[in-house]
Amino acid sequence: MKISYSWLKQFIQTDQTPQELSLILTNIGLEVESLETVQAVAGGLEGLVIGHVLSCVQHPNADRLRVTTVDVGGPEILQVVCGAPNVAQGQKVVVATVGTTVYPNEGEPFKINKSKIRGEVSEGMICAEDEIGLGISHDGIMVLPGDAQVGTPAKVYFKLEDDFLYEIGLTPNRADAASHLGVARDLAAYFRTDIRMPDVSGFKADEESLLIDVKVEDTAAAPRYSSVTISGVTVKASPDWLQNKLKVIGIRPINNIVDITNYVLHDLGVPLHAFDADQIKGAKVIVKKCAAGTPFVTLDGVERKLSAEDLMICNAEEPMCIAGVFGGKNSGISDTTTNIFLESAYFNAVSVRKTSKRHGLKTDASFRFERGTDPDMTVVALKRAALLIAELGNGKISSPVSDIYPEPVKPYEVDVNYSNINRLIGAEIPAEEIKAIIIALGIHVAAETADGLSLKVPAFKVDVTRECDIIEEVLRIYGYNNIEIPSKINASLSYSSKPDKEQTQHVIADMLTANGFLEIWCNSLTKGAYSKAPDEAVQILNPLSSDLNVMRQELLMPALESVAYNQNRKTADIKFYEFGKTYHLIAGKYVERPRLLILLSGNNQAEQWNQKPAPVSFYHLKAAVDAVIGRLGIATYQLEEVKDERFAFGLRYFRGDKTLVSFGAATAADKKKADVDKDVYYADFDWALLLDLVRKNKIVNKEVPKYPAVRRDLSMLVDTDVTFDTLKSIAFKTEKKLIRNVQVFDVYIGDKLPAGKKSYALNFTLQDEEQTLTDKQIDAVMQKIMYNLAQTVNAEIRK
Repeated sequence: MKISYSWLKQFIQTDQTPQELSLILTNIGLEVESLETVQAVAGGLEGLVIGHVLSCVQHPNADRLRVTTVDVGGPEILQVVCGAPNVAQGQKVVVATVGTTVYPNEGEPFKINKSKIRGEVSEGMICAEDEIGLGISHDGIMVLPGDAQVGTPAKVYFKLEDDFLYEIGLTPNRADAASHLGVARDLAAYFRTDIRMPDVSGFKADEESLLIDVKVEDTAAAPRYSSVTISGVTVKASPDWLQNKLKVIGIRPINNIVDITNYVLHDLGVPLHAFDADQIKGAKVIVKKCAAGTPFVTLDGVERKLSAEDLMICNAEEPMCIAGVFGGKNSGISDTTTNIFLESAYFNAVSVRKTSKRHGLKTDASFRFERGTDPDMTVVALKRAALLIAELGNGKISSPVSDIYPEPVKPYEVDVNYSNINRLIGAEIPAEEIKAIIIALGIHVAAETADGLSLKVPAFKVDVTRECDIIEEVLRIYGYNNIEIPSKINASLSYSSKPDKEQTQHVIADMLTANGFLEIWCNSLTKGAYSKAPDEAVQILNPLSSDLNVMRQELLMPALESVAYNQNRKTADIKFYEFGKTYHLIAGKYVERPRLLILLSGNNQAEQWNQKPAPVSFYHLKAAVDAVIGRLGIATYQLEEVKDERFAFGLRYFRGDKTLVSFGAATAADKKKADVDKDVYYADFDWALLLDLVRKNKIVNKEVPKYPAVRRDLSMLVDTDVTFDTLKSIAFKTEKKLIRNVQVFDVYIGDKLPAGKKSYALNFTLQDEEQTLTDKQIDAVMQKIMYNLAQTVNAEIRK
């Protein structure tokens, strides 16, 4: 939310600098994310001065150019070549001198240099209003009144002052601070001073010539509806002061009527809407809900189908505006509008939020209505806007205020106890100080005892409904920095079950990160089209879009979107991991499953001068999977080829009927859905099961073996369907005590081998913890292994 420093000072008198005020705002809960110097006009008219055209003659070499001499109050008279058709001797004009940077409405800024134009020297530029951001006209140069003082800086002449813009990170519960008045209220409470409210005491109906009959059929959705009419209005450009106010906070001026409604919105926090009164058929305004499917064309020219729950502002025949959200195309203010119906209302926040979300419309008005506006401010804002429209649009207020408010919103009644305030805040704040802060915040003290206060909280503080909310308000204004950290800290020892879930996750995350993996966090919402089990998908009842309409059932597809995002930006070498949850609807119950995903794509390492890049493979993924399993201390499990539609091929580690991890290559169909065109390998761990297995691990400390290990190599021919894991299992079954490790160091399949055969070269590590192994013992073990390999898988040992 953007807040202007000078605008704030209309409400509250302060000598604090913008920088000091920035710190105060942050300390009282309105975090200032940025503070910058801004100018209502780009460039601040720096370098532009008021000049007097002393002479103006035809350019000797160009029919459409004039050669002028201009006095700008300096020691020398400037010669300026000008192409404007209205330039003439004796005019007071705005001149951009040599060295000045000019900021036009359209196009890039440019610097004025001394130059020759068709052979004539030009020492500046006589400016049109659109060339310096003061208007939109380009019919000719700006001609100023004759009393303009030569040499006066344009910035001074046009009374253009620098302002300071606060970007406040407004939290959703602080709807009361969504305006300059709201921010000023907090500052007034901090400084213990008064707010200077706009004076609307001069409001009165000049006549009663334009009466519109107003009827509210749905008072639950529109508890208060105020309106007034203004006739004889001239729609035109707003005066400079109003345009500058809006420009500073980033709002483009449109015309005096629309600008006034925008100004009051950001001034008082009350959204207004102006209708062309002549377009209100039957001279009736009805606030009601229309039939489902009713077509309605909004201001942006889009035809929308209304829901039966959408509150509409209608005339006698048709809807004119989506209440609190967006106006209609045919009832808004145009250049030909002369009579206005002005609305100021308090709409139900839930109703506006649902309508806004249903139609995908987010406006400044809906932003405030759906968070809660001040029902007590509608008439004040209405009178403020009506007076401005009458003044700036030369109109007359042509009806008394219509204010339909059948059941006034009552203040929240909250009791607070001084001891609770001090207990929660952690400091002893005097009772008088607490009471002073509460009163400064605009909260009424209905009753007081020695123990606490009975309060009536005004309706504009929509988030203050409980004692703890009052305590938060007191702490904000008292100051978080004023609460001292105690020197004594009390703590208690507690038993926690093992393993520590967070610590175990950090261990694995640190290991993966140390090996070049990057952690990703993907959105838990994803496309329903990704679902492989639609019947188990957790549907979002009111999705933001079709791309975010279900909870994810696997971590892969959102991760593949991250792969595509990176590959499209020339970052093709990817090593990702993510700890996350998947969501399922099984037998009518919602189930969350913690998972760990590891994903590889591209090259295994970056290209180097002495090494060519090699693409990642299934075996790089397997090494990462084994590292995770090993780091968790899980040593016993079975494996088999994965038979799952989620993988093109792969393996599965399991114990009994429980799968620890499935890993392999992503399918072509999944890659196509995410627009990935490179090989992707991934592993899907059941993280909850792994934690359960880790819980059962027992740590056993052993001494470093005293006796050396021995290695023996063995080469053999086996059938192509025999896996290394089978050979490894046979070796350990043959000798459980002495064999420490079995590794494969070569595999060969080719035309030099018999059909259906492949060659394996394995190494075996043997070690005895009690003695040095002899050749006789080693040979005996190796003979048993060779025999069992031959008997079990028909291995042919190669000599």
